[in-house]
Amino acid sequence: KLQIMTYNIRLDVASDGENTWTNRKDFLSSQVLFYSPDILGVQEAKPNQMNNLQETLKDYKVIGLGRDGNQQGEHSSIFYNSKKLKVDKEATFWLSETPNKVSIGWDAAYPRICTYGLFTLLESKQKVWVFNTHLDHLGTKAQLEGMKLILKKIAEVNTNNFPSIIMGDFNVEPDSELMATLKQQMNDSKEFAKITFGSNGTFNGFKFHEPATVRIDYIMVSKSDKINVEKHGVLSSSIDLKYPSDHFPVFVELKLK
Repeated sequence: KLQIMTYNIRLDVASDGENTWTNRKDFLSSQVLFYSPDILGVQEAKPNQMNNLQETLKDYKVIGLGRDGNQQGEHSSIFYNSKKLKVDKEATFWLSETPNKVSIGWDAAYPRICTYGLFTLLESKQKVWVFNTHLDHLGTKAQLEGMKLILKKIAEVNTNNFPSIIMGDFNVEPDSELMATLKQQMNDSKEFAKITFGSNGTFNGFKFHEPATVRIDYIMVSKSDKINVEKHGVLSSSIDLKYPSDHFPVFVELKLK
């Protein structure tokens, strides 16, 4: 079994006031440690937040670059439990017409990236490809073309037809053109899970007293009999009427065959 979490942790920005990273980081880190996913994909993680997570998640190693190059800017990095998994291959590319260099694609507002790795489960020796991304929040073409680029990359690298996962903040809702297109090639883990739990919405905007109805965070799995979705959960934990991020983490348990 493989447990996966995707988490838009909300960048560290002073304008968040009482919801600044300083006030949230211990809650968020302890939440991750409690669920202890084998693989954690983060979005919006700035360098100082990456450092904080690496200090706390002691059994985890991490792959990925920042969207401004090297370790600069927001990360869509992948943490993995080094006691359970090893990484065989890893890379980060930009969702643009020039994916191998720092760039902004199509009608996007910001540079957007995808970090991916080929992971081996140490105990069973099974392998799985994991892609983590954060699509643009404004550019519809950038969203569509960015996801096409990710699917093209999977086709390019996954020559052995291992199970593959795309996760992250897609910034689109389930009834969007992007999701309709993506579902032709990948399964939405929520739709295929034997057990589902939690809120339907994944974006809360730090608004504790309003229902979270907007679903924009996903874990997609390849259409394959090699991978079954056992559980899908949206984790809306709070302490003292405060959330650890403006998104809820999405948590799935998969069974690899």
